[in-house]
Amino acid sequence: MLKRGLIAAGGLALLLGLVFGRDVSSYVKTTVGWVNSTVKDAVPVQFELDRARKMIQGLDPEIGRHKREIAREELELRKLAAQVQQDNEKLSKNWSEIETLKTDLSRGNSNYVYAGHSYTSKQVETDLTNRFERYQTRDATVQKLNMILTARQRGLEAAQEKLKAMIAAKRQLEVEVENLEARMKMVEVAKASSEFHIDDSQLSRTRQLLSDIESRIEVDAQLVNADDLVLDEIPVGVPAEQVKILDRIAEFEKSKGQGTDEAKLVGVEK
Repeated sequence: MLKRGLIAAGGLALLLGLVFGRDVSSYVKTTVGWVNSTVKDAVPVQFELDRARKMIQGLDPEIGRHKREIAREELELRKLAAQVQQDNEKLSKNWSEIETLKTDLSRGNSNYVYAGHSYTSKQVETDLTNRFERYQTRDATVQKLNMILTARQRGLEAAQEKLKAMIAAKRQLEVEVENLEARMKMVEVAKASSEFHIDDSQLSRTRQLLSDIESRIEVDAQLVNADDLVLDEIPVGVPAEQVKILDRIAEFEKSKGQGTDEAKLVGVEK
């Protein structure tokens, strides 16, 4: 199977080389890019938003790990700070004892009494020398511990700031996803509204049916009213306003004497 696959791949490469020549590489790259772009465009936006949410949720384990590391470092630094404070207190006490012995030895006495015991000046000098050497060693150690404590405190502060930034970035990403989803829903609503006016939806068909029903009812109503109408008859009744105007004209003619002349003419004709 492997051999057949290699032979098929070689044959395909040879065929592409013969068809496209030196441009085969650019054709292949362009085709791969076009396919990737087409596949991405075909993925639903809601699916991509859900994938973004899962990626944001994937930050929680890393944030939790940083929290544990910071908590562990805070505990270690508290212990180290307590140790440094204790060593500084011991150094202060040791230096006070060294100051006492130095002051006493500078007097030049031959014997010194401490806690009920007598010591020669040589013994005091030897003890002072040993104390001072131990003090120097402890002082150097405490200084290094102070440097370590300071450096680790700075590292802890940097880690805390990084954790705060990660949490803030995660929240910002969540807000951006919510905003994108809200915008997507608004676009979907607008798209649905625009499509409502042009498509043959169930609602538009229902409205057309109601309009047809209304037209039929109006036609039936007109047919019912048409039964009471009689065509080709002269209306006998004269409007009140028309009667009044005729009376006015007759009165006017009577006052001018035209009515009498017309009556005479009528009599002659008869």
